[in-house]
Amino acid sequence: MNIVNAIHLTKKYDDLLAVNNISFQIGKGDIYGFVGPNGAGKSTTINMISGLLIPDNGKIVFEEGFTFDKWHANIGLVPQDLAIYPDLSAEENVSFFASLYGLKGKVLKLHVNEALKLVGLEKHKKKRSDKFSGGMKRRLNIACAIAHKPKLLIMDEPTVGIDPQSRNFILDSIRKLSHNGTTVIYTSHYMEEVEEICNKILIIDHGKVIITGGIQAVKDKFSKDNELSLEEIFLLLTGKELRDS
Repeated sequence: MNIVNAIHLTKKYDDLLAVNNISFQIGKGDIYGFVGPNGAGKSTTINMISGLLIPDNGKIVFEEGFTFDKWHANIGLVPQDLAIYPDLSAEENVSFFASLYGLKGKVLKLHVNEALKLVGLEKHKKKRSDKFSGGMKRRLNIACAIAHKPKLLIMDEPTVGIDPQSRNFILDSIRKLSHNGTTVIYTSHYMEEVEEICNKILIIDHGKVIITGGIQAVKDKFSKDNELSLEEIFLLLTGKELRDS
């Protein structure tokens, strides 16, 4: 069963065609790597899925035929820019965001504790987030997005700028979420992460889908006996020219 069906999505900014009539499906339970160079259209597409942007043409249909207005409570978003309040504790941050989805009382407390435990912050839940390291802030950012137990979790560069230990912990947390039934859309410029954690991939460039499919199937198409890494295939498809914005 597909949890996301994107159908002929198009989005323009003035004369810039950021997303050009793309269609794709994301299966329930997938960890779906969504990658592309700077300016390729991936952020615009992610923002349309999460409801932050409205397509100029096309539509997104979620599981069982629901549109965004009927299904938005099932989405969790981990933005690249930290969305946490520095003057609040970890527990207060997660409680605030979870309460936006109607959680309260004992259920709210239980969900908050479970989210903090999953990201390894249960022992630090009373600390203000401005006292956290970069890796701890990234993990708190994730906890704020998962406390309401979304069916679909969108993660935009969740490991950018952090130490290897925090990166490894975050990847393990994503595996646990997937094992528990959460579908994950994962964007990253680190192809080794995508290859390690995702089972499906979509590469977008110049607003068009270049290729999509299972990780191993994509590798097999371009690389006999796996002699090419996913990053090498990515550069083969999108080029090595710098994409300065």
